[in-house]
Amino acid sequence: MRQSKLFSKTSKTSESGAKSVNHDLLARAGFVDQLMAGVYSYLPLGQRVLDKVSNIVRQEMDEVGGQEISLPALHPKENWETTGRWDSMDVLFKIISQSKSEYALGPTHEEVIVPLAKKFIFSYRDLPASLYQIQVKFRDELRAKAGLLRGREFLMKDLYSFHASHQDLKDYYEKMKTAYLKIFSRCGLKAIITEASGGSFTKEYSHEFQVETPNGEDTIFYCPCSFAQNKEIAKHKAGDKCPDCGKKIQELKTIEVGNIFDLGTKFSNDFKLTFTDDKGKEDLVAIGCYGIGISRLMGAIVEVRHDKDGIIWPEEVAPFDYHLLSLTDKGEEVYDDLVKAGVSVLWDDREDVSAGEKMADSDLIGIPNRLVISKKTGDKIELKKRDEEDVKLISIKDVLSDK
Repeated sequence: MRQSKLFSKTSKTSESGAKSVNHDLLARAGFVDQLMAGVYSYLPLGQRVLDKVSNIVRQEMDEVGGQEISLPALHPKENWETTGRWDSMDVLFKIISQSKSEYALGPTHEEVIVPLAKKFIFSYRDLPASLYQIQVKFRDELRAKAGLLRGREFLMKDLYSFHASHQDLKDYYEKMKTAYLKIFSRCGLKAIITEASGGSFTKEYSHEFQVETPNGEDTIFYCPCSFAQNKEIAKHKAGDKCPDCGKKIQELKTIEVGNIFDLGTKFSNDFKLTFTDDKGKEDLVAIGCYGIGISRLMGAIVEVRHDKDGIIWPEEVAPFDYHLLSLTDKGEEVYDDLVKAGVSVLWDDREDVSAGEKMADSDLIGIPNRLVISKKTGDKIELKKRDEEDVKLISIKDVLSDK
């Protein structure tokens, strides 16, 4: 991609209302544009990151037996009345059509997936089943803030698993913990599995995946031995002895990047989703729900991985692998060679921009590897990794051999 043709521009000034690190950096670096509070347009760089994160999630969900589907975002009122959440969920967007019919814009999809499952699950032979989607969600947040971390419209992966027994659900639940940790690790984050209440979704237990950052909107009580509880449901506080190892519990500011819920049979009971077991007895299906906010995760990565100069993207989710800066007229030949070799590269070919501006923009955008061609490098190329200070001279062949 030639940067001169890129449909976005960097900015030295913050976007109006950008009070969070992720909103400020993503907007200034040309990844997103805020349409209104809690609603963003994703520009080409931002879309590439969303696609990278989505593909990581798809790979790990497929690995644990998930099958991808796509469900409607527009839901009939009747389904939400069946579960009792038409009136109880305060973030539910409600709309009225020209014919006076009432609908909800989906903040979550239990009210759609369970009636759908009822059309295909009849016997224990149909279980277990795991279905997921990556789709835009809508929540009527009273105060949409913190950039991509709390939006009114956002991209989310939600997976629902269906089981013949609660034990089978628990076993799958544990597999999902491992899958989630792998997803976040691939996205450059160290997540902490944290006990939490079921909230408005279920009376059963749940777990959150939290990442530590000074600007986090959540607070957890944590011990490195693996104990962690969300402050809202915590039975212990900072300074108490850890119930697992006896060391002092710490208080951390964090961002939630995912959550998983044991829904039990609540929604199965609402929609009468039953199955016949191997003895001919009818029973309710046990359900689990597993969510990751894709766009929220993008914001969390920026909150955790940045410095005073800009974003520091991890390799697997970066919009490009290399940022090529040409300070001479040799750039096009090198760019062509990289593209032909299948290297993912953004080439700063802008002619009316100074070397200093190009360097600053490269740091702001945060692509993992910067290549600089200048008169002082001669036949070599200057390579600097975004998260390192050292600079070294390499040949184009060295770059191609790493492909």
